[in-house]
Amino acid sequence: MYRSGERRFLIINHITIISLFVLILAGGVVRSSGSGMGCPDWPKCFGKLVPPTDVSQLPPDYQEKYVGQRIKKNEKFARTLDVFGFSDLADRLRADKSILEPESFNASKTWTEYINRLIGALTGVFLLACAVLSLVYLKVKKRIFFLSFFNLILVVFQAWLGSIVVSTNLVAWIVTVHMLIAIAILAISIYTYYYARVLRDRMLLANKAAGNLRSFAIGALVLTVLQITFGTEVREAVDEVAGSMNYLNRSEWVAKGDLIYIFHSNLAILIFGLNVVMLVLMRRKYLGNSYQFKFIVYIFFLILAQLITGITLAYLALPPIAQAAHILLASLTFGAQFYLLLILKQNKMYKKSFV
Repeated sequence: MYRSGERRFLIINHITIISLFVLILAGGVVRSSGSGMGCPDWPKCFGKLVPPTDVSQLPPDYQEKYVGQRIKKNEKFARTLDVFGFSDLADRLRADKSILEPESFNASKTWTEYINRLIGALTGVFLLACAVLSLVYLKVKKRIFFLSFFNLILVVFQAWLGSIVVSTNLVAWIVTVHMLIAIAILAISIYTYYYARVLRDRMLLANKAAGNLRSFAIGALVLTVLQITFGTEVREAVDEVAGSMNYLNRSEWVAKGDLIYIFHSNLAILIFGLNVVMLVLMRRKYLGNSYQFKFIVYIFFLILAQLITGITLAYLALPPIAQAAHILLASLTFGAQFYLLLILKQNKMYKKSFV
């Protein structure tokens, strides 16, 4: 039985995980709708807690004002990169002329980005609550507390990095790092949830040793992280093509992409094949009603849906709704694969001997 404090932690942690998925979806909507620069400053939006709804509410020189702020912030960030030995990245940032381009006010894009930030702030509150509630584990499982606290630090860093994403006008490598940190925050939340559950409910674990299945699961998880990384890079490549074509002839953007798109597509097929093999192997090893088999079935359908959205993006001129769904499905697949890897651990009560 869970103690009352542990039960509260599990409930909030579960809500946090859901909130993180919603935040990733919101980020996908922002990205697919081109609303990333809807708010040219951070943490406020056009200098206000509640953004304007019409350009008449802004001063005439608002574009020059925010470009000036962006230049100062980027120079400070570039100096930081220099200090840590990333001079090449700092020079690339200084040479990026897109940073000097002012953003015109668009109420739809502004409020899309603003809602994304509100969801991010709410998720931050949930992560703070997790860190506070994890104090109950200090005497039982310190790992849960320290990971929850570290996740809180990570989300603060993520918020700062989000401000850099805005000030650098969505520089590709920073967007990629931003996405990978979001995946790391999600992984820590899933792990603390799992660890808190298995502390009182060992029946979540497998009744048989996973054997080679564990290696398959690790391989599939690594490939999914690579796929998410390359997917972000594909999106940046498509954005460059779109810009070069003045955002016309949308159906031709993917066709003019580089080799990374081909690699991304082939990797998707490899991941699907690997998970099909895992599905067959798990059906032979575990009962159909086991948590392990249920999760590999979930993963199979998630990857299948992701393949469908990927094909939709490639052949139906990148519909925005498919872009957002594609990102969400990728994160859901990662979450399910990571949780499956955790519950493949064998329950000690089924072992013949204890090590």
